[in-house]
Amino acid sequence: MTTFLIIVLVVLMALVVYSLVRGIVAFLQSTKIDLESGEQVDATEMQLLQNRMMFNRIKFQALAIVVIAVILAIAN
Repeated sequence: MTTFLIIVLVVLMALVVYSLVRGIVAFLQSTKIDLESGEQVDATEMQLLQNRMMFNRIKFQALAIVVIAVILAIAN
């Protein structure tokens, strides 16, 4: 059981890193688009992607914390 939870934890950590990197890339692209085009009044596609990636990162981090709590509960 613990081995399975550790594998799940590693997968969740990889998803956190993936979401973080995609969010940063979307941020850099939206910043570049904003600088080249001038002021933006509404949210661009890249900004919406950045927002989704931030929420995904938070969800994956929360799930990773739950898995750690389960591992600690099983260990005791």
